[in-house]
Amino acid sequence: MAIWLLKTEPGEFSFDDLVARGVEPWDGVTSPAALGNMRRALAGETCVIYHTGDERQAVGLATVERTAYPDPKLNDERIIVIDVRAGARLPRPVTLAQIKGDARFADSPLVKMGRLSVVMLTDEQYGAILELAGM
Repeated sequence: MAIWLLKTEPGEFSFDDLVARGVEPWDGVTSPAALGNMRRALAGETCVIYHTGDERQAVGLATVERTAYPDPKLNDERIIVIDVRAGARLPRPVTLAQIKGDARFADSPLVKMGRLSVVMLTDEQYGAILELAGM
């Protein structure tokens, strides 16, 4: 099973918003590479929620609740969403600086393709995030 890092601008939709709603469509993704990753996400897979903008840190966990389907707010079958269920908040946020300083992320699209909003993590990278978060 894959592990996904999902980026969001906390001023628009934060991890707290996801927690308050429980399950929410993960929308607003338009990059072909990120959409391709979302199409591969399977129900039950783990997600790391990452705040972009001024924060630049992983803050919480979630799971894929529903696989890709066309965004119901748009009339474009190419733009899809997945439903995401809120999980636990990380005990400590994991900053981008920590991630970039960790050799386990040297080849990660998270570091190499900074604008990619949906990134697959390896098991080792996911373990590193949990370790850095104090879990």
